[in-house]
Amino acid sequence: MSAPEPYETLLVEERADRVVVTLHRPEARNAISGLMIRELHAVCEQLEQHPKLLLLTGHGGVFAGGADIAELLERGRDEALRGINSRLFERVRRLPMPTLAAVDGWALGGGAELSYACDLRIAGPDAVFGNPEPGLGILAAAGACWRLPELVGESVAKQVLLAGRNLDAAAALAAGLVIDVVPAEKLLDAAHELLDRMARSSATALRLTKLVVDSPGAHPIADDLAQAVLFEGQDKRDRMTRFLEKRNSRA
Repeated sequence: MSAPEPYETLLVEERADRVVVTLHRPEARNAISGLMIRELHAVCEQLEQHPKLLLLTGHGGVFAGGADIAELLERGRDEALRGINSRLFERVRRLPMPTLAAVDGWALGGGAELSYACDLRIAGPDAVFGNPEPGLGILAAAGACWRLPELVGESVAKQVLLAGRNLDAAAALAAGLVIDVVPAEKLLDAAHELLDRMARSSATALRLTKLVVDSPGAHPIADDLAQAVLFEGQDKRDRMTRFLEKRNSRA
């Protein structure tokens, strides 16, 4: 990655195999503002150029309490058609390496949609996911209306999007929205352990697996082409050789 950007709404930590991004607007419960959107685009640009795992979390026991309502109030038709939030969240979704949201506290509105855009989510006990947009006269237009049904099924998604149901940590786990619920003080450690597990896999295999899983209208040919690339790689040969040597040493 290039030299760190002077971010105003994010805390960004670069590690050898991952980037940790903390949403940091403590005065506004980490609400997603236009500036935060621009800064997250800058992070995405770096991760597209130099693929790494991404851990996304929020500062101060809150993931993100929604979009900045004062900014939304001033947005009109033209801003809606620009897809200010949805374009970013789709970019997050399409990052080359796996992404993980560590959520404790509120993840509402745009904050929930940002977490839905990640490949995986892990939660603290106080996590709450919700999309109260219709109560403000709008809809959850940054991916929730089609991404949430894919994640939790149509029935639960309609409970959230139409009936205003919030999913607490237990409900999110039962619905499959999160991979685990852990004590708040262990949330980041658990998130890094999950990333550590992924980091032990082949980076190329992870990238191609994600690409195939996310491809619309998945087709056996996509599997075959991705596998053909991996079968010719030295990483595959090294990993399988180590596996066989370890198994033979136990025989």
